[in-house]
Amino acid sequence: MNLDFGFLNWGVVGSYVLQGFYFSVQLTLVAMVGGIALGTALALMRLSGKPMLALPAAAYINTMRSIPLVMVILWFFLLIPFLIGRPLGAEISAIVTFTLFEAAYYAEIMRAGIQSVPKGQTYAGYAVGMSYGQTMQLVVLPQAFRNMLPVLFTQTIILFQDTSLVYAIGAYDLLKGFETAGRNFNRPVETYLVAAAVYFVICFSLSMLVRRLQKKIAIIR
Repeated sequence: MNLDFGFLNWGVVGSYVLQGFYFSVQLTLVAMVGGIALGTALALMRLSGKPMLALPAAAYINTMRSIPLVMVILWFFLLIPFLIGRPLGAEISAIVTFTLFEAAYYAEIMRAGIQSVPKGQTYAGYAVGMSYGQTMQLVVLPQAFRNMLPVLFTQTIILFQDTSLVYAIGAYDLLKGFETAGRNFNRPVETYLVAAAVYFVICFSLSMLVRRLQKKIAIIR
């Protein structure tokens, strides 16, 4: 088998790959921000000690973490239009799905971060007259975020890798861009190899940055 990568010039990259890359980055960032926000709320609900809050949060987290992501993507893509009576489109459906799915994983990360903050910090907040919400917002959560930053970013790297699964609903992501170029130029093997190399370079580089961040946080602590 002869491999020829000469067709992958900047014109091809600009025409096929960049559009998919932009969507993969957009999907990752939106799902990260939304997932962390929703995940933090779920973590607080689970740690509240109130069954009316803790049980639904635990059920949501355990359910999402027990189902393959590709199945969740397909369910949301097929069920949401059925429920609301109109299609959302592959891209919007992917953003909603990833945000809701990743929230379950970010919730467990934030729960561990909140529990890593010494109880004395919470008692100190109460001692100066803060409410539970104020103590969490001003004392506990900032420390929990700092402690969990490397793990949060590591989960985000995994999230970026998982964006390739949106091929199941036809969304135009980075992998879809390479696939389209390979199909149009009849070079599927070469494009998949280059796609794998691009994913590796991006994720490995981000992993190195996370490792450096982890060392800095360890020094601060």
